[in-house]
Amino acid sequence: MLELRPCCECCGTDLPPASLEARICSYECTFCAGCAEATLRGICPNCGGELVRRPVRPAARLEKHPASTVRKVKPGGCVAV
Repeated sequence: MLELRPCCECCGTDLPPASLEARICSYECTFCAGCAEATLRGICPNCGGELVRRPVRPAARLEKHPASTVRKVKPGGCVAV
């Protein structure tokens, strides 16, 4: 089950569960579309994996399986690998 992390690891931008702007890698590292495309060029800086749009969990399912509230933000932002 995806964690649906609440923010971009690079810039801290909020990414609510229904956001179409969230991008993730296979390890669920989470970034906003702006950072994923402009800064990272579609590659996760943590694992080198591809960044793709995070799926949206249906609202009815969020009650049973809520999104994470743990914010993970890199202190110095991100740089491309």
